[in-house]
Amino acid sequence: MHLCSLSNSLVLLTLLAGVTSPLGAADLPLEITFEAGVEYSHPDDQHLAMNIALPKTTTGLRPAVLCIHGGGFRAGTREGYDGLCKQLAERGYVAATASYRLAPKYQFPAAIYDVKAAVRFLRANAAKYQIDPDKIGVVGGSAGGHLVQFLGVTGGIAQFEGDGGNPGVSSRVSCVVNFYGPSDFTKSYGKSVDAAEVLPLWFGGDLKTELHKHQIGSPLNWVTPEAAPTLIIHGTEDPYVAFEQAEWMEARYQQVGAEVELLKLEGAGHGFQGADADRANAAMFEFFDRHYRLENSGK
Repeated sequence: MHLCSLSNSLVLLTLLAGVTSPLGAADLPLEITFEAGVEYSHPDDQHLAMNIALPKTTTGLRPAVLCIHGGGFRAGTREGYDGLCKQLAERGYVAATASYRLAPKYQFPAAIYDVKAAVRFLRANAAKYQIDPDKIGVVGGSAGGHLVQFLGVTGGIAQFEGDGGNPGVSSRVSCVVNFYGPSDFTKSYGKSVDAAEVLPLWFGGDLKTELHKHQIGSPLNWVTPEAAPTLIIHGTEDPYVAFEQAEWMEARYQQVGAEVELLKLEGAGHGFQGADADRANAAMFEFFDRHYRLENSGK
């Protein structure tokens, strides 16, 4: 949620040497191609684009990961995740980073509509990019963490699809890595140093005037047993998104029997550095590799 969270700097893209790709390649990194500025939707004449990295050669369908930037729903750019996309492609994934409409001009749920359209684009173009349409995961930080978590719990809910590109194609995702995204906006005020500034810009008001939007915009309220498997990574000393937000999401997932993991980084704030970043990145790569390994092992 933090407007300065440039969520992409939080993931300091260190790749663990010797870890095999989900396709079982013996040597890393794979040679990749990178395509920038691929338009995926144009709501309100806004030509929304994504950058896509993928292995140059492939022998079959690959899992995809969509990366969603942060910036308090009003800032940030897709280019901040170019590095992560290239890292993922070197590991054997098709990876994309997408722009979305920002507040205050575009308020909730515009960003939701856009990231769902981005998922639909990848699925609709699965053959072109050699993506397994059943294996599309997402990762994001802060506001991007919220958006990926929202994708993970609202698959198939028509009210959030919007009127972006590829209508009728599913926007469901198969797993989520959420770097310190908020889960309950109704409890952000007073617990976040910038919630009172940021949230009214996105929701068009505060809890007194737009309570319902805060409620329906909170992924905590949409968790069902069908929620996508999720890894939440959160620091205990985060001044922008309180650590308890991660604990609430973990508890709700456990309550309904959905798969969830919480990596608790003691003493870490909003945006990881040094050993915290290394540990978070290793957990992210391991989570994706583990969830997508079977499809790529020849089975």
